[in-house]
Amino acid sequence: MNENQCLVVVDIQNDFLETGALPVPEGSQIIPTVNKLLPLFKHIVFTQDWHPKDHISFADNHDGKKPYDTINLAYGDQVLWPVHCVQESEGAKLASGLNGTGKEKVIKKGCNRGVDSYSAFLEADRKTKTGLADWLKQHSINELFFCGLATDFCVSWSALDAAEEGFKVVIIRDACKPIDLNGSLQKAEQEWKKVGIQLIESKDLQE
Repeated sequence: MNENQCLVVVDIQNDFLETGALPVPEGSQIIPTVNKLLPLFKHIVFTQDWHPKDHISFADNHDGKKPYDTINLAYGDQVLWPVHCVQESEGAKLASGLNGTGKEKVIKKGCNRGVDSYSAFLEADRKTKTGLADWLKQHSINELFFCGLATDFCVSWSALDAAEEGFKVVIIRDACKPIDLNGSLQKAEQEWKKVGIQLIESKDLQE
């Protein structure tokens, strides 16, 4: 791979695996694929959900609400999730078996109790930046390859924001797994087409 390319590994954490608090179906199955991709890149960024216990996106923090209900906040509709990826918890750690030794930078998101954050670039208020875009540009990186969990939420939001920032964006389909909540995967794929995000398989890189 070229020096201007970066692999972004999104939220492959214990709580998003099949036995976790917010399981992505077959989430652990992508780990061997991601591990094979890591040596191909000089630049690697990992992201982690990193929520305080009283985070506004947790259904338990709203009386009478249950997971996957939707509420309206100042920045728009917010899906309520099971408690997951609480700071310093076992569930927030990178998944067992994932080779994290090559990571160059870690972006922790969702740290502000009052704002959710799916994207590696912007929190859900669409104003607060994580600093990732500036870091990538400082390293002369202009092409990003995304893998991780979940395809239709944190991977998709990150990829769309990357395209908005002017990066060339590629999603490695078989190195991701979706939640597919109420047609969310199809909706995400339609958004990718609009902005020219490319879809490939991991074998396309390995060959």
